[in-house]
Amino acid sequence: QERDDRCRRGNEERKQRYPSEQEHRRERSGDRERHRDHSDRRKNPSERPGVRGHERERDARTIREQQAEREFYNERRREHRQSNEGSGVDQGPEVGQSDHQPKEKAAVNKEKPSFELSGALLEDTNTFRGVVIKYSEPPEARIPKKRWRLYPFKNDEFLPVMYIHRQSAYLLGRHRRIADIPIDHPSCSKQHAVFQYRLVEYTRADGTVGRRVRPYIIDLGSGNGTFLNNQRIEPQRYYELKEKDVLKFGFSSREYVLLHESSDKSEANTKDDDEDEEKEEESDS
Repeated sequence: QERDDRCRRGNEERKQRYPSEQEHRRERSGDRERHRDHSDRRKNPSERPGVRGHERERDARTIREQQAEREFYNERRREHRQSNEGSGVDQGPEVGQSDHQPKEKAAVNKEKPSFELSGALLEDTNTFRGVVIKYSEPPEARIPKKRWRLYPFKNDEFLPVMYIHRQSAYLLGRHRRIADIPIDHPSCSKQHAVFQYRLVEYTRADGTVGRRVRPYIIDLGSGNGTFLNNQRIEPQRYYELKEKDVLKFGFSSREYVLLHESSDKSEANTKDDDEDEEKEEESDS
């Protein structure tokens, strides 16, 4: 009997304990789900119902504003077109009508599609070592026969000479990967300027016309500019260089003096050099 009583008591205690354990487990699972929902909302705030409603309202507002702007510009175009048509119809065959005719023709020409070369493709294809070059050489570019040199000076300190007669153009800039003449000063641009040789015509003393290769400098739209004889030059424009000209780039203290191997010789020798350049160009052509 005692054994049976113990078994009965144990079963009753288990029955009393079991529902409490089940309720405890249910409460724990409910707490976990609530915590998970709260963390998901913190991670994805856009999924909240209020935020979604605000985004929809904002999108609808932007769409309405765009439509209003479109209608406004369409009305302005219509008014402009009507005014042009009215001015063309109302005026008789007088001076006013002849004044409006070239304007209408110009407007028609603007509307026609243009299939000419825009230069955008050249900008993409004119690359060197994976870098797009801002500059392309002109058709009159030539390699000079005269041996030009740049003599750099920094605060009266003489630096190594630069020989610039082996190419038709030299790119100057801070980008060492593509620059022929690197300029490391922080005020200079990556592609600052170009030293270009061009074949140009000139008039001799006897009145005849000849051709010779002359050095030019062109600034590629740099931020702090290029200076020729302490005067800033305009960007995207060729400036002819002469013997003993001084170049400076940006705020760098270095000065580059342009000379050639026959700078200390007489004018007769320089004239002979020009004639040799002419003969060389004629033989090349």
